[in-house]
Amino acid sequence: MMLKMTNSTKPKLGPISIGSPNPGNCYFTLPPSLRWLDSDHFDEGAERVRAMPVKTRFSRWFPFAFLHAGLFAVFFVGWSPIAVATAIALYWLRMFAVTAFLHRYFAHRTFKTSRTAQFIFALMACSAVQRGPLWWAAHHRAHHKLSDKDGDLHSPSVSGFIWSHIGWITADRNMPTDYEKIPDLARYPELVLLNRFDWFVPVLLGFSLLFFGHCLQLFYPQLGTNPLQMLVWGFFVSTVLLFHGTASINSLTHMFGSQRYETGDQSRNNFFLALITMGEGWHNNHHYFPGAARQGFYWWEVDFSFYLLKLLAALGIIWQLRPVPAEAYSYSPGKKATT
Repeated sequence: MMLKMTNSTKPKLGPISIGSPNPGNCYFTLPPSLRWLDSDHFDEGAERVRAMPVKTRFSRWFPFAFLHAGLFAVFFVGWSPIAVATAIALYWLRMFAVTAFLHRYFAHRTFKTSRTAQFIFALMACSAVQRGPLWWAAHHRAHHKLSDKDGDLHSPSVSGFIWSHIGWITADRNMPTDYEKIPDLARYPELVLLNRFDWFVPVLLGFSLLFFGHCLQLFYPQLGTNPLQMLVWGFFVSTVLLFHGTASINSLTHMFGSQRYETGDQSRNNFFLALITMGEGWHNNHHYFPGAARQGFYWWEVDFSFYLLKLLAALGIIWQLRPVPAEAYSYSPGKKATT
């Protein structure tokens, strides 16, 4: 099969200051009949899509409807301790991949790691069904520049709760990856490939869960599970809860909670949301200093993602975690915070 070395969203790579990966790229287009498989392909071109009005497309709600419809399958497949345990394990594993790596590493570069580790955790994060790692990082960087102002992709104070929580992902305009915002990441062809075919990992996870359930049913029938039960709990239930957990940071942490720092936006600290997102609920802290690997600035601000990052650092998998600046601990409400 002949592959043409062009792409409508081929990034313009500029100088960067991290790493020294081998040269190369994967900026090819598939044959016309297969281009729908490429998340980076747009018939109109990525620039034209990004210039479209900000409005929802009805068909983009179908994937969310499909995932949520899968929840009702629990009434047909039942439950078992091993199925529920799998759902819980995959929730926390993928939540860590999203919060620690998509957010704190890819979007904010709060620590360093190897090329191999960044790919492994990007692969894990793709299983969360929240699009590709480069798409995620580029959009999040754009959010911080315009937080709760006109142009913010998902601000409840600007566009309302529903839009900030889920609606913004249904707009065609928000679908292309803006590679110019992530030149430090776009130089890695394996990450670009993963970003373009982000759907592959969730599909692989689904089939893996079916196979896992089949093996358990065959060799450990006493566990009371089966392929469909494992798929429903391990994929559908876990993924829906995971989506709403991470989406709550876009929406609810800009609506409910306390504000320690004056950051010029509505970001807030919320203890409950910090618990279900492994520390992301300390959102006002994060908007005060997004460059810190730690978002719970004080010992009582639970931040499980940071604790696990410290463990990875102790194991030598990551290094140079950026600390909370000293000024954060001497801040007074009457003093304007610098972000």
